[in-house]
Amino acid sequence: MGTVFTRRFEADCIGSQVPIKLMHLEGLYELFVSKFAYTAVDWSMHHFEVHFKLKLTYRTPTYDDEDELQEPNIDDRGSSENIETDTHGKTQWDDDCPWSKWYSAEDLVKGFQLLAIWSEITAESSLDMAELENASPLEADKWFLYPCLSENLSAISDGRTIGFASQLHLLVKALEMASEAKFIEDFVSVENSGSENLKSSAVVPPPTVLDRVLKDLFHEVTETQPGSSLGEHKNSRSIKGAPLESLFAQFCLHALWFGNCSIRAIAVLWIEFVREVRWCWEESQPLPRMPTNGTIDLSTCLINQKLHMLAVCIDKKRREVKGQNFGTNDPLTSPAQEDLQGPMEFSASHGVSEGFGRKHDRNGSSGVAGSMMLLKAHKIMHAPITQDPPLMTEDMHEERLRAAVALGDSFSFSGQLERDILASDMSAFKAANPEAVFEDFIRWHSPKDWENDDSEQTGVSQINATEVSEIKWPPSGRLSERMSDYGNSWRKIWNEALPLPASQQKPLLDPNREGEKVLHYLETLKPYQLLEQMVCTAFRAAADTLYQTSFGNLKQMTTKIGQLYVTMASTLKYLQSHSTISDSDVIEDLRRLCTTFGHIEKLILLAASLHRKFLQSPHLAEAIFSDCYDYYLPNMGTGSAKGDTKKEFDKRQQVSLRDRNLIIGMFPPPTANQSWRKVLSMGNLLNGHEPIFREIIFSKRDHVSGSYYSAPTPNLFQQDIETYRMYVCGTSNDLRVALAVTSFD
Repeated sequence: MGTVFTRRFEADCIGSQVPIKLMHLEGLYELFVSKFAYTAVDWSMHHFEVHFKLKLTYRTPTYDDEDELQEPNIDDRGSSENIETDTHGKTQWDDDCPWSKWYSAEDLVKGFQLLAIWSEITAESSLDMAELENASPLEADKWFLYPCLSENLSAISDGRTIGFASQLHLLVKALEMASEAKFIEDFVSVENSGSENLKSSAVVPPPTVLDRVLKDLFHEVTETQPGSSLGEHKNSRSIKGAPLESLFAQFCLHALWFGNCSIRAIAVLWIEFVREVRWCWEESQPLPRMPTNGTIDLSTCLINQKLHMLAVCIDKKRREVKGQNFGTNDPLTSPAQEDLQGPMEFSASHGVSEGFGRKHDRNGSSGVAGSMMLLKAHKIMHAPITQDPPLMTEDMHEERLRAAVALGDSFSFSGQLERDILASDMSAFKAANPEAVFEDFIRWHSPKDWENDDSEQTGVSQINATEVSEIKWPPSGRLSERMSDYGNSWRKIWNEALPLPASQQKPLLDPNREGEKVLHYLETLKPYQLLEQMVCTAFRAAADTLYQTSFGNLKQMTTKIGQLYVTMASTLKYLQSHSTISDSDVIEDLRRLCTTFGHIEKLILLAASLHRKFLQSPHLAEAIFSDCYDYYLPNMGTGSAKGDTKKEFDKRQQVSLRDRNLIIGMFPPPTANQSWRKVLSMGNLLNGHEPIFREIIFSKRDHVSGSYYSAPTPNLFQQDIETYRMYVCGTSNDLRVALAVTSFD
């Protein structure tokens, strides 16, 4: 302090049993006063102006030790299907979150600490201090709030945290081992495999768990749109997997939790899965979770395409048994259209004019084809009912394309692939228009190949029988150059086509043959081909499940989730482009993807927890999450980065006056079980909860002027200085005191 002042320091602590007097503000005030009042007096009767600041820390209540929820053991449990029995019926914080069907996540927000601060208070007696001790924390000048985060948020995953990311790691390990056998059955019996890795990881749950999984997949299906992409991220389809609610996607999610997701457990589950699928086929039972109509989505994985094909075949078999005309594109079979009397839009691309109602149905006709007349007969042209184009999976397209290349591309627009469809359409057209010629078919099926000489109407218009005589006949025009060439393939097919309505034709899709081909594919699928598709589908389904989480307007999360889908798509596209999975670089990329997925999964859990806790004050949730995000960000995407992971999260958010009631709601009154533990209270209760920590700074100020030891510039000390300062902190079981005395005598 140079030649002006001297400062002395004292410190002491009580780490065992704090005297009752020193547990209260009144006693601490008297302790401070005793340092400058040099006589034993009744402190309550004397007035000493003391300045002090007060900071109280409150902690939201947490589960008692006996209420702590233990993380279920996956090996013992075998599957998460019976998760409610593992938690003894207790309500989990995430019971209604999208991932809760598969696992119960740890709440990464363990609670909150609230700092109530009185900035500057003046007390003149110990009675003032006693009055302040009874004051509510609501009277504090400022409130600050910060979350108590789980150590698992910033810690590198060590296997203790169970979630989608941890199970995806195991699935990638199973993928790596999939090339050790040619057939999936080889993995079922450990004795038949010489792999030590396989034996060490051969965990298969008991039959009851297997039955429960199959029951969920095939028999306890909720009323949802099969194959629906509702709730999926916009970039989900860039991953060649399967829609979240589809049968194969749900199989993959179950596989993640079946046993320890070992290759042997997956093999057991797949074999039983295929058996159940075959049962649906043989018994003509609808295949659950799969659509029975629509086109096959070639952007999905091949297994999903095959299951879609099988669902359609089963549906056609069922209709055949019931005597229905399956495989036809008949718009009049819909009850909603039975009373339709007016013409509908003409489809030039496929030639279906969904016309006038059942009264016009003549030998496979769906109604008149607009105002067109036949060239060689003074009759109205009828649009035929045609068969649906045959559904084809990706491998079927490739197979037929190879055949077309081998036979030569005789059609300019699609070659051999469309021959069967074209022949079917021609037969149906001949049946609906017995007096038609080839040129009539072209005018209906491919108007661009008919060149009119006049302004003949080619559109759709409603006509009556009395108006037929008013239409110009015969229509004039000619075939296009490509259709009039000698030896045109279309004309050859026309000449060979027999006049048969679609209902009497051989179906373009043979459900019995195609269904058996699907079953053969599923039953002979190579292990690595199965695991490749499982990995892609599991990543997509897990991400889509987490994407359905409600976390409010958190822009960081929206951005991160979008980036995750892009990363998954770019990494997983290499999987199904390889004929084998021996590429170690691909496996390593998948492991890194699992780590990245784990980071995003943690952030989603954190965001969901904060959103639920601050539904009435979303701005607080956004502010706290932003702080947590910045704290966690240095570790994201590195997988092994240590950084400052041990650094405590200590960012605080100031609570406005309007939000204080919300925060008070986080401190429910103590239960009887909690109250008996509180032997003595320090006061300043918040809904019955005492502060867990208290900090007080006492100070006494004196006026200094004209001291002998003063500096050459007297104005420097023409003011009050802090002569006594005492810092107190602690709890009822741990008290620490530090005193600083400044003097110039």
